[in-house]
Amino acid sequence: MQRLSFVKYQGTGNDFILVDGRKGLDAHWYQESVIAQLCDRRFGIGADGYMVLETSDEADFHMHYCNSDGKPSSMCGNGGRCITHWAHSLGLGTNGHLRFTAPDGLHAAWVSEQGSVRLAMHSVRAEQASVPNEATAILDTGSPHYVSFREEPDDSDWDLTSFAHSIRYNETHAKVGINVNAVWILEDGSLKVRTYERGVEDETYSCGTGVTACALAYALKEQRKLGSYSQVLHTPGGLLKVHYHWDGWQFDRILLEGPAELVFSGTV
Repeated sequence: MQRLSFVKYQGTGNDFILVDGRKGLDAHWYQESVIAQLCDRRFGIGADGYMVLETSDEADFHMHYCNSDGKPSSMCGNGGRCITHWAHSLGLGTNGHLRFTAPDGLHAAWVSEQGSVRLAMHSVRAEQASVPNEATAILDTGSPHYVSFREEPDDSDWDLTSFAHSIRYNETHAKVGINVNAVWILEDGSLKVRTYERGVEDETYSCGTGVTACALAYALKEQRKLGSYSQVLHTPGGLLKVHYHWDGWQFDRILLEGPAELVFSGTV
């Protein structure tokens, strides 16, 4: 069995094991049980997700993504930003501009000189968003998200996990799973967001597709006028921004912006 070289990255506390698979990778390192063990925080490296940087015929690279349970998953926004930053450090792309394919298709991303990464997300049509009332919404921003705007104080001791389980494991969502976000609207118009992620089956420090869903849900809740907006979102792991344009029937030009940092590298 070959040794596995890896790097550990984090983007606002959402952490990932990244592996270079461009020259081929033993099938062992794609096995669900192996990935789950690598992501285990007591008996492995520890991470919210696992990604293999692979070759792509239509872009600079392909992002093969698995959640910490070892199962292949849908798009991961913070993971996309982290693997873009790493790919840039490996010499891929041009002048900090990279294109890559992911589970939900083709993405573009930009790495700044300061290390911040902007990731282009796919457009979301208003008709695709289920908005049962002003307090809740369901959107797919590359991964499915349930968004709940909260009235109680934004207390970090509030039991997100119990609340999320009542949604993630109900009859509607148990089979496929859904991510659950709790949102508090702050006085300055920014949002505080806490996210429970399927596949991790726990609260994470941050979720890129989650804050994107929250920003768009807030725009629908506030009945935003046509135009371009930037939404600031505070997560337990740090600050993210979501930029978007709203034309009355869809959100496009969506950009997820935030830091991506190398934590350490090693071999197993």
